[in-house]
Amino acid sequence: MAKPLDVDDLWTKRIIQSVNGLEYGSVQIVVHDGRIVQIERTERKRFESAAAAEAPARRAVAEPKQQRTNP
Repeated sequence: MAKPLDVDDLWTKRIIQSVNGLEYGSVQIVVHDGRIVQIERTERKRFESAAAAEAPARRAVAEPKQQRTNP
């Protein structure tokens, strides 16, 4: 049978510190014999590529609006 998990103030603070400021990623809590023994934080950084940021601007320059002429 599983032992009840006791989370004291110290571990609560550590968990909150691990989650704070995390925009993309995960926090894993490792438990052995009913005790927290480790916190793993995996953080992902997402960067917009320069090509993607410039694409709308290039498209606007490359494709000027065509004027319609009435016959």
